[in-house]
Amino acid sequence: MKPVVLLIGKLPNVIGDVARQLDHLPIQWLGAHDQEDVKRQLDEEPRISCAIMGAGLDDRIRGEMVGIIAARRPDICIHLKDRSSGPDGLVPFVQRVVQSEILDNLEHS
Repeated sequence: MKPVVLLIGKLPNVIGDVARQLDHLPIQWLGAHDQEDVKRQLDEEPRISCAIMGAGLDDRIRGEMVGIIAARRPDICIHLKDRSSGPDGLVPFVQRVVQSEILDNLEHS
């Protein structure tokens, strides 16, 4: 079974573009665009390994989402993308997180 990664972002292409560009990785991608999506995904998918949040969301919203994830699933690592790398930095950021947090650990287990 593939590890599950929750991608959270403002733009509708966050899940589509990232999943397409990183489809070579053995990951099941889930997407969320608002707090209700995040809550639903956390409640419905117990296998989420980590959450990765894009930089397009307002800081207040990002903080609230971190609080929701931490309260509902304290077992999940939360990764926030920086703003300085811009939208083009999302795919490389996601790839680095997935490689170091999930795939490297699978290789060593």
